[in-house]
Amino acid sequence: MARAESLITTVSTKGQVVLPKAVRQRREWEAGTRLVVEETSEGVLLKRAPAFAPTDPGDVFGILPFSGEPKTLEDMEAGILAEARRRHDRD
Repeated sequence: MARAESLITTVSTKGQVVLPKAVRQRREWEAGTRLVVEETSEGVLLKRAPAFAPTDPGDVFGILPFSGEPKTLEDMEAGILAEARRRHDRD
């Protein structure tokens, strides 16, 4: 890995830090980008915050009620194909 470029910035009286333009452009961090701040033994790490909170499949599995006979794989494939045809014919 190449040696990291050394850049200097200043903490404002409000605790704000301006990230150099070159860093923001490389990371594609535009105004309003949410960042996670992590303290590490090496210093402070900034990384883009995830768009959605992490979800455990167990938390959402079976959340929608269903009654009746379970669908077979063939039923599901037929339903997907029917919807694809419906959407294609609509356009």
